[in-house]
Amino acid sequence: MPQKLAFRMKLIPGFEEEYERRHREIWPELVTLLKETGIIDYQIFLDRETSYLFAFQVIAGEANSQDLGSTEIVQRWWKHMADIMETNPDKSPISVELPNVFDLQ
Repeated sequence: MPQKLAFRMKLIPGFEEEYERRHREIWPELVTLLKETGIIDYQIFLDRETSYLFAFQVIAGEANSQDLGSTEIVQRWWKHMADIMETNPDKSPISVELPNVFDLQ
């Protein structure tokens, strides 16, 4: 049975349009990696008032995007995005996993 993962990240205010542009041009090799990992659905929502991002994944495999930080492509993506997001020292986005408190099935 697929698992669900939700987490939040934060943009630097004023970079909302740039974030959307970069994701419209997401690298094909990154999409391939995510799909090969078993991520069958990945959505990111933006709260324009707070610059918070809400990410949601449905995962058929054992790993999720949070487990891919050691891959070269993900590290390059982090560097590509680091100038517009709040990040950790390794350039990974600061992310906070969110617990599921309701699920209508």
